[in-house]
Amino acid sequence: MGAPTGSTAVGPQTTAAATAAEGGRRVRVVLVDDHRMFRTGVQAEIGETERTGVEVVGEAADVDQAVTVITATRPEVVLLDVHLPGGGGVEVLRRCAPLMADARQPVRFLALSVSDAAEDVIGVIRGGARGYVTKTITGTDLVNSVFRVQEGDAVFSPRLAGFVLDAFASTDAPPVDEDLDRLTQREREVLRLIARGYAYKEIAKQLFISVKTVESHVSAVLRKLQLSNRHELTRWATARRLV
Repeated sequence: MGAPTGSTAVGPQTTAAATAAEGGRRVRVVLVDDHRMFRTGVQAEIGETERTGVEVVGEAADVDQAVTVITATRPEVVLLDVHLPGGGGVEVLRRCAPLMADARQPVRFLALSVSDAAEDVIGVIRGGARGYVTKTITGTDLVNSVFRVQEGDAVFSPRLAGFVLDAFASTDAPPVDEDLDRLTQREREVLRLIARGYAYKEIAKQLFISVKTVESHVSAVLRKLQLSNRHELTRWATARRLV
């Protein structure tokens, strides 16, 4: 996939949603995120259709559910978390490729994730997503982003737009990393937090999993990367600019 064109950073001054809502425009949206409370929050923030123009027509918590719901409802935009049980957002994009390619009624994807890691952003953009915003985005900006993606624009949070363009413009990036590719999306998430100095208990709280599960993921990461401890793991992640 080439560099995204027509990239637009999200800014608080944008009024696309307000204009669209005033004009009676609607956009049908599916929410895909494995945290039910987050889906509920997004629904409350943007799903008041008469005010925002956004109609949430479905939700899903993992890859299989997402593909089923998206296929059944054929939304115009999918808000897609990057890290999902069953293979992650990239797997959803792969299995929904025919829907994205439908010229008459394309389903467009906007990644909405807590992660701002380069490999996550580049991965979903390569997979066909039309943009990537982080979960720090405001409700107003998220609605604006949804409408822009519906219109075919590429939308990124301001901090992400620059390195996305740099990555696609560079002749030597992003490289294929076979070692990193051995890790699951969740293992990469745990790896990044470990490298940032988080304790197991803090990681468990942030990812809504148990400490024992964190320990299991760390063991798997160390085994797959043939590392001995978290200090080596941190150096490995830092060398790849994953922190």
